[in-house]
Amino acid sequence: MYAQHQWSPSQAMGKNVHVWTYGHAGRPVIALPTSGGYAHEWQQHGVIDALADLIGHGRMRIWQPETNIVETWNHREASLAWRMHRHAAYEQFLVSELIPHIRHVTGRSDVIVLGASVGAMYAVNCALKYPQLFPEAIGLSGRYEARTFTHGQDNTDVYYSNPLSYVWNLHGDPLQRIQRHAHVTLVCGQGAHEKNCLKETLHLAQGLREKHVPLQLDVWGHDVAHEWLWWRRQIRHHLSQRV
Repeated sequence: MYAQHQWSPSQAMGKNVHVWTYGHAGRPVIALPTSGGYAHEWQQHGVIDALADLIGHGRMRIWQPETNIVETWNHREASLAWRMHRHAAYEQFLVSELIPHIRHVTGRSDVIVLGASVGAMYAVNCALKYPQLFPEAIGLSGRYEARTFTHGQDNTDVYYSNPLSYVWNLHGDPLQRIQRHAHVTLVCGQGAHEKNCLKETLHLAQGLREKHVPLQLDVWGHDVAHEWLWWRRQIRHHLSQRV
């Protein structure tokens, strides 16, 4: 069902990067981890088991790369400039190494990128910043205000990784590329530990709608909490409609 790989080494990252893959055929899916950054996260939390029939029948093929979030958004002792430098390196790994590999292996460019919590911020940024490479993003219980992770510190690099800042200023060719190539799905519950996520999800949805970006907003019930029990169900629900 799965294989563990090391990118040996990633030129962008300057080190080996763990990537777990699942499946043999179907629509390519990139799963970006939550705050732990682990490449085996979906395996550990039962998501792969929940998708086993879709994977086994060749409807989807999953890549889950680790993130370097411990160097970036979670590394509050380091300078902001260094943290954002390392975040840019990770984006370049996705753009210049992982995406070309997926296209070579599958012959497909209809990539879905998705993540939960901080992984949702990563996923939505991919689609909005590189819509021709990541044409569809799904964000679950997203934390889209990047300054939450920088104690309010801001600079140009934070701004361009902060959907709740730059979306409102999109215009011209960059906006037209997003409108033409990208689709964003925002999913959030209304239960335990979802208050801030729901607020940021609704705020981002408002900005995307004002900019006429193709959008699906899917708000679940008051029993739906910020946890894997619900993310598994949401991932299954949305991917089964797209692969």
